[in-house]
Amino acid sequence: MHIVIIGAGEVGREIAANLQAAHDVVVVDSDPAVIEDLTYSQDVLAIRGDGTEIGTLRQADVERADLVIACTDDDEANIVVCGATRTLSDAFTICRVRRRSLLETWEGSQGAFGVDFMVCTDLLTAQTIYQISGLPAAQDVDMFAGGLVRMGEFEIGPESPVAGRTVEEADRYDSLTFAVVFRGEDMIIATGETEIRAEDRVVVLGSPDSVRSFADDIVTPDRDETEEVVIVGGSEVGFQVAREFEENGYRPRLIEQDRDRAREIAEALPRTVVMENDATDTEFLEREHVDEADLVVATLDSDEKNLLVSLLADRIGVERTVAVIENTEYVDLFETVGVDVAVNPREETAEEIVRFTRADHTEKVAMLEHDRAEVIEIEISEDSPLAGREIADATADFPDGIVIGAISRQGDLITPRGETVVRPDDHVVLFVDAVVLDDVIDLV
Repeated sequence: MHIVIIGAGEVGREIAANLQAAHDVVVVDSDPAVIEDLTYSQDVLAIRGDGTEIGTLRQADVERADLVIACTDDDEANIVVCGATRTLSDAFTICRVRRRSLLETWEGSQGAFGVDFMVCTDLLTAQTIYQISGLPAAQDVDMFAGGLVRMGEFEIGPESPVAGRTVEEADRYDSLTFAVVFRGEDMIIATGETEIRAEDRVVVLGSPDSVRSFADDIVTPDRDETEEVVIVGGSEVGFQVAREFEENGYRPRLIEQDRDRAREIAEALPRTVVMENDATDTEFLEREHVDEADLVVATLDSDEKNLLVSLLADRIGVERTVAVIENTEYVDLFETVGVDVAVNPREETAEEIVRFTRADHTEKVAMLEHDRAEVIEIEISEDSPLAGREIADATADFPDGIVIGAISRQGDLITPRGETVVRPDDHVVLFVDAVVLDDVIDLV
């Protein structure tokens, strides 16, 4: 495909890096330093210019584009890019926005602004945080096959009951597949003999109930359900996180220092208790019993503040901390120094957009460990090398680094084993090493 990406910030760069091997990619940005860096670091055509201008779009050859992705940090500029593209091309347009109100306007009038698909970064981030909160020890969570299949990535603590056991010893679930173990920089495809060690990150695929049971089993016995949620920061992300918890039956508490913003949030979210105070005030935190919270989500306006709040929450005894991190380079650092989960809005956005660049039969994509691997959902066609064959036989034709994690067949979940026969029209959820991803997609 000929793909034009407008905006080479972290979202644009990550999308370009993911697509450059398999597609003809053009990246447009107004910053000459960014363009120079892209020219030497990625296999893309980098063009300096304003993506809202017709001349720049023509220079990017948007007339023959299959896909145009507007992902600058300016919501309005992204909408203009899509509208301008529509005057030149029939390309599928994707628009990234941060404001949920724009998404709701677009949803109310499909096709408005010349946008075919709109991604709201703040809403995606809030939904990710809510999904992670529901599973203890989860680092990443996603759903496939219309909710029939859940993926979970979990960190194994030193006191976890499964630490030191093999996958075969730990696997007592009817509908669960152990896909991979991340150990430091190593990625180990799971077999029955694979040992699960403390500090490993284990990826499993299966029914929501089985993944939930696994999550419950790997934590220490005294760990409670997430009931008490405290959100620190009334940013747009913080507001959307509170709204997401509200909509799912919670009564979260939100701490915001600015009086006007605190009042605005309190009026908009009737089930959220809004407290006007500095979240780094330990006396306030103790007085309001924040130390008894099951989850603290830091959504302040800087990564450094979110780190400080998360470490402070951990120190006073909060069960679990989640920090929103804008700089992708900080994610591993934050989790190393004590933040339980670091969520990067730009990574969430890039993941949502990338699925539109896959082959037509690819239904869903989830990136793992900063794009070291992906979990993808694919509908099996009649001419697929998987169709009509047992998994053990069919996968012998595939490169190493692939695990068939689950199969959805006419609404039923099938847990794949070596003798399972894959049928046309099955929806197969695959774990794939990023190194062989393009080869695997071409095969299936």
